[in-house]
Amino acid sequence: MAQDLVWDQVLDGVEAAIWTPGPRCQDDVPPVYVVRADPAKIRFSTHHFRQEQLAEPLPIQEWHRRTRAAVLFNAGLFRENFAYLGLLFKDGRSLGSKRHPQWLGLFVAEPLDPGLRKARVLDLAVDLFSEAHPTYLEAAQSLMLLDRTGKIRVRQSGKRAYQTVVGEDGDGQILVMKTAEPAGLYGLANCLRVDYPAVRHAMAMDGGSSSDLLIGEELLARAEPRSRPRLWEPLVEGGRGEHIPLPAVIGLFPRK
Repeated sequence: MAQDLVWDQVLDGVEAAIWTPGPRCQDDVPPVYVVRADPAKIRFSTHHFRQEQLAEPLPIQEWHRRTRAAVLFNAGLFRENFAYLGLLFKDGRSLGSKRHPQWLGLFVAEPLDPGLRKARVLDLAVDLFSEAHPTYLEAAQSLMLLDRTGKIRVRQSGKRAYQTVVGEDGDGQILVMKTAEPAGLYGLANCLRVDYPAVRHAMAMDGGSSSDLLIGEELLARAEPRSRPRLWEPLVEGGRGEHIPLPAVIGLFPRK
């Protein structure tokens, strides 16, 4: 099961592994690359091309060169004109997008109240988030995938695409996952429920050609151990496949 994953440390507070769903899943779900981050050691920062006064969105490799983030992933779904779908907050300010009424997953980070957890996945069906007085500086909205009760929150559609999922485990660590091949959201949610029970709840952050997850090449060069193949590395090093421009990304940075 996923509890037996072999983790490779990328830097202090960030580990990576590959999860191959087992026979308990009963769904055709490909291997999943997983980055696990400890919010006590890692901070999360939203970046949007207009907020950074860029003329157009950037591919994830260009975002990495600009931000120098340790890890980057796409911040969510957007229209063909690059208009972001759902809430998106940077430094406590809305970046102009509106709350999506049906999407109830919200990734939040960097709380104003030091007593709150530094990063969370909120379920807007039960958790509150005030747009006028946000309790977190960073936020990105998308679909709720699997909630705290174990309920799958997406329908069985038959559609398959590359998927990016952001989840939270029982220790409060943030899990960023990307499928190695196209997968159905319902089947992926079911596999998380039965084969990766450490995941308490998760949201479907992105899917399709914009599904992207990158670890900086300088970190890959010195990540330990090097004594065995790191099966997760080919998908997160940014050199394979098509990388379309992304209007918004979320970066992981070591806390000072």
